[in-house]
Amino acid sequence: MGKLNHLNPTQVWENFEALCNIPHPSKKEEKIIQYMKEFGEKLGLKTIVDEVGNVIIKKPATPGMENRRGIIMQGHLDMVPQKNSDKVHDFEKDPIVPWIDGDWVKATGTTLGADNGLGVAAAMAVMQATDFAHGPVECLFTVDEETGMTGAFELKPGIIDGDILLNLDSEDEGELYVGCAGGIDASIKFHYTEEAVPANHVAYKLSITGLKGGHSGLEIILYRGNSNKLMNRFFKYAQKEFNLRVATIDGGSLRNAIPRESFATVVIPTDKEAAFVKGISSFETIVKKEFSDADPDFKFAFEKTAMPANIFDLKTQTELINAIYACPNGVIRMSDSMPGLVETSTNLAIVKSANGVISIACLLRSSVDSAKEDLVEAIHSTFAMTSAKIEFEGGYPGWKPNMNSAILKTAGEVYQKKFGKVPDIKAIHAGLECGLLGGVYPSWDMISFGPTIRYPHSPDEKANIPSVQKFWDFLVEVLKNAPLK
Repeated sequence: MGKLNHLNPTQVWENFEALCNIPHPSKKEEKIIQYMKEFGEKLGLKTIVDEVGNVIIKKPATPGMENRRGIIMQGHLDMVPQKNSDKVHDFEKDPIVPWIDGDWVKATGTTLGADNGLGVAAAMAVMQATDFAHGPVECLFTVDEETGMTGAFELKPGIIDGDILLNLDSEDEGELYVGCAGGIDASIKFHYTEEAVPANHVAYKLSITGLKGGHSGLEIILYRGNSNKLMNRFFKYAQKEFNLRVATIDGGSLRNAIPRESFATVVIPTDKEAAFVKGISSFETIVKKEFSDADPDFKFAFEKTAMPANIFDLKTQTELINAIYACPNGVIRMSDSMPGLVETSTNLAIVKSANGVISIACLLRSSVDSAKEDLVEAIHSTFAMTSAKIEFEGGYPGWKPNMNSAILKTAGEVYQKKFGKVPDIKAIHAGLECGLLGGVYPSWDMISFGPTIRYPHSPDEKANIPSVQKFWDFLVEVLKNAPLK
């Protein structure tokens, strides 16, 4: 503690550093829920923890502001637990260690948790503040946003009083978001027979590292390398050229993060070893050239390893390789109505083998429901031609823009007056909770904004320090100018 408390706005950064010190990966938010409960109670504010762990804190209007509409500041308590493979860190026990690099706050080999820790920290600072006037305000801190949106799914009607929602989970200061994509999870499983390794074979460990990865909604448009796709591409080539057989595969770790690393154990006939090594070098050169701008640090390493106990049966291996090769990945379609916005995408996030099962996970996103369903059918058709079992679950709706929103009008006027420019009005190709929350509270008027954060969902995540001050100043002015009842 104490590394960020000299930054402005002081209270926001102090709150954020306190959150960094509390382990809070998705689905492991018990400690931060308790912290937020005690935070609200120590301020003497009405504090509620609902059945799933969402924390609601309510602060009455300052004198003379009782005629303003109630505003809910909303953020999520969980963070994405991603680290570099050489970083020793237990996200369930160890604190995040922030440090300052010029105008940026970064973490040390892990995700920073600025997504959505800075939004939460700002809402906390509003609850602590005594130096500006505001109408009735509430904090809604949800759980498990990053892996299932469980908190938003399970929020009950009647527990929240306000009717204007400020979602503080966007990542470009100066932009107001009024819509987002919906999504659905795809889970595929291959069951393979464990076969003995043939005689006269040698084993190698393959490692793809150095890719940037990132948020599968925000960074998908950057066309970065997908480690699962690249490892599978090499499998396809090496099975054909060197009779490669796969023993293990371990690529990606989170459904909503573009996979950065993939590791595999493979065997090849001894008489093809020299050609195989040359093939690895050639493949690395090809990929480096293809991704020279998007992923210049790509590395494809290999080393001899102990002979595995068994390998995938050839039929399953061939089905797996062909299906992953054919499976859609990345940007599928750009938006016609909002230039520069991805409409539909999918992320082939995880490919892992263990105990006779190969598990594959994808996250499909679209702002158009029919396009999302079409993508579901495309992925289902790809794997239906194999022996795999396919399930689609956890679907959530998008958030349809309301350009006649009262809070959008207020926020736009406040930003222009405060900073001398008109903010950009946008939709985002990521799964904000607004669509789900609006389903529970259909009368809510909603916008989303936040400070500038880069490379969320990856160990390169960083938060821009000057933008946090602007974000805070804007939030305060919006609260001071809340629409009348």
